[in-house]
Amino acid sequence: MGLAHEHELHRRRKSRNIGLGGVLAGFCLLIFILTFVKVETQDIRLPAGAATETGGN
Repeated sequence: MGLAHEHELHRRRKSRNIGLGGVLAGFCLLIFILTFVKVETQDIRLPAGAATETGGN
C-alpha cells in the first residue's frame, strides 16, 4: 500500500532540491562557457625558433 498523501515537508524539500539542481546546472554551464571562450580566444603561436627550423637540412 503506497502513501496516499504527500506531506508538506516533502513538497518543500522537493522544490528546494529542484531549485538547487537548477542553480548547480547553471553554474556548470557558466564554467563550461567561460572555458570554451577562453580556449577559443587564446592566441596559439609557435615559439620564434620553431617556425624557422626546417628539421635537418
